[in-house]
Amino acid sequence: MSEAGPTPDSLWILTDGKAGDELPLTGLAQALGLEPQLRRVAPRRAFSLLMPYGPIDPREAEDEPGSPLAPPYPDICLATGRRAVAYLRRLKRLSPHTLTVFLKDPRIRRHGADLLVMQVHDRPADRDVFCTVTAPNRIDLSMLEALRADPPDDLRMLGHPRIAVLAGGDSRHHRFTKYDIERLVTGLEQRLAAGASLMMTTSRRTPAALTQRLANLESPGRAVLWNGAGANPLLAYLALADEVVVSADSTNMIGEAASTGKPLQIFHPSGGHPKINRLIEALGKIATIGRFPEAPATGDYEPVNATHDIARAIVNAWLLKSPPTPPSSPAGSSAWCARCRHARWPSAPR
Repeated sequence: MSEAGPTPDSLWILTDGKAGDELPLTGLAQALGLEPQLRRVAPRRAFSLLMPYGPIDPREAEDEPGSPLAPPYPDICLATGRRAVAYLRRLKRLSPHTLTVFLKDPRIRRHGADLLVMQVHDRPADRDVFCTVTAPNRIDLSMLEALRADPPDDLRMLGHPRIAVLAGGDSRHHRFTKYDIERLVTGLEQRLAAGASLMMTTSRRTPAALTQRLANLESPGRAVLWNGAGANPLLAYLALADEVVVSADSTNMIGEAASTGKPLQIFHPSGGHPKINRLIEALGKIATIGRFPEAPATGDYEPVNATHDIARAIVNAWLLKSPPTPPSSPAGSSAWCARCRHARWPSAPR
């Protein structure tokens, strides 16, 4: 420990390995300026069925080979997903000094988190919850600005208005029927006919039939579809978009789209869930949201991105847990960069 006080230098991301859970937390680690270790839990079915209420799988105990809880323990642990709850609870017992942070609803009071971060659509009842509208992500305004200043060659030629299309897929609560696919593609065809350009991307869950229909829309200088090869162009699509069409099956994709400050045209496949409806309702109070293709919306808004707000809450929780000694010079102070809003931890004297 230096005169400036302790500084965190290690961070775990504790999940069951789902990309939709890991990627947002990776963006949060990035905002904190820390390189994360990915710790993935894989409990056997009998133990998984009892989670988040039951214990961890003994086969993954901290002294077992390949355990996700093997020491050395981190300064900060970010966790999410019901299977991670029991492991976070165990980690807190093993390493009381670790600042434990759980994102989303843990579904249980005995969760082991020092800090709970939840979205408003989860209707948090605990007063100590840090509440946001959108989830964290890997998108930073400076990244978008850099891509706007120097766009990739294959996108530079696209005319305005440019529409980023974020197509999700079948999930527990949504299903892309033949009618849904036809409705989405017809709406995009109409926008193409009206002079718009399309920048399209799919997800792991996108039905093959929808992917093929989107591929049929490709046209040089008018419409591009990422085929999964090479670097994901999502950031470039969002940076250059004049509006975003995003399917309602993914709260993460909706949150990423809101980072642009551009109108969101949300496509609703069959099914739905009250939580997603509540997210859209809450987001609609601070962003411009339409319903694609029936009721488009226009007008920019202040970009919505909770990542750095959550990082700030973690910084504050860390400093409260391990308060630094007041520095004797500005070089050793703890502050937030007003320009990029990234956390600056107290720096140790050399």
